[in-house]
Amino acid sequence: QVQLVESGGGLVQPGGSLRLSCAASGRIFSINAMGWYRQAPGKQRDVVATLGSTGSTNYADSVKGRFTISRDNAKNTVFLQMNSLKPEDTAVYYCYTRAMAPGNGWSNYWGQGTQVTVSS
Repeated sequence: QVQLVESGGGLVQPGGSLRLSCAASGRIFSINAMGWYRQAPGKQRDVVATLGSTGSTNYADSVKGRFTISRDNAKNTVFLQMNSLKPEDTAVYYCYTRAMAPGNGWSNYWGQGTQVTVSS
């Protein structure tokens, strides 16, 4: 009922930038938090950044000062601006939202993931 579609991943050199986008669609009554997680090969999925409905943000220590999360509430879209990228940022990035949809109440939803590769 709620679909998340990510875009913006790709290959970038160390020190470069990328901007990820994620649009939520479907029958949505309300959205609470939106955010980004990532999973590197052989590792667990970890939080990168989250943005609450009140505007509160939370960042992983490893990305503070380099990544910025923002949100367009009118379009149910969340962005992740990634600057000064490092090889260790290489991972599949997943969009996340907690939303209320008809018949589901408050539930967690995930995008399909977008690959970010930082390499020279």
